[in-house]
Parts: sequence; C-alpha cells; structure tokens
Amino acid sequence: MTEGMIQDRESSRRFFVQVWRKFTSGQPLELLEELVLGVIQEHPEYHALLDHDEEKLLQEFTSDMGATNPFLHMGMHIAIREQVHTNRPAGIRKIYQDLAGKSVSGHDLEHRIMECLGETLWTAQRNNTLPDEAAYLECIKRIS
Repeated sequence: MTEGMIQDRESSRRFFVQVWRKFTSGQPLELLEELVLGVIQEHPEYHALLDHDEEKLLQEFTSDMGATNPFLHMGMHIAIREQVHTNRPAGIRKIYQDLAGKSVSGHDLEHRIMECLGETLWTAQRNNTLPDEAAYLECIKRIS
C-alpha cells in the first residue's frame, strides 16, 4: 500500500472519529457530518472503537482476521445513501424505494445492497475496469 493510500485511509477514518467526538461533546454538526453520524448511531458496536481513535486509524482489518472493517462498512452505508439520494447510478432510487416497501428496515436493505456493491467493486478491481453499473443494478433488483 502506498503512503498516499494510507494517508487517505487515515483521513477518512479520522473524519468518522471527529464526527463522533463532535456529537458526544455536543458541538453542532455540518450536513455531511449529520449523514455520517446517522450511520454511526446505527452501529453502536463501533462506538467504543471511535472513542479510541489513534490506535484504530492505522489498524488493518483483513478477512483472515475474521472481523469486518468498521470504517469500510460505515462508508458503504454512506455510499449507498448518496447513490439513492443522487439517483446515481440512474434507476437506483426507484429500485431502492420498491425494495424499501418490502424490507424490514432501510438499514437492513442497505446491508443487502452492500453485498451487491462489494461484489461490483471487487469485480471491477479484479478486472481493472470501471464498476459495471448495469450489473450492480441487476444484483440489487434480485434482492428479495
């Protein structure tokens, strides 16, 4: 991993920590921070992690450790919410709304969509291509 990638990862993780710190100290939040806080609040299992920021900013979360990367997980929630809000890829908002009427909760639906997003990103990375938006949307449509 290059130094630039590590710095980007750290700054992204630091943003989660800063939002959590601002919230817990009663400071006002900006619009993006409120979006991030919403995701953080839905994941109480990560609150202690966000309270111990510096040691976790550099931690590797690999699949062989058997642990989910909490920052990646929360970031994917945010990405999906932004996709639905901006309707990008085109059509995702309608698909999401149709599925939301059948789902237990928006949070659970996002977890199902997250599997499609992860698969789409993994395939793009493996093939050294852009993510296939059509395949991504088809995967989401198959969610029951």
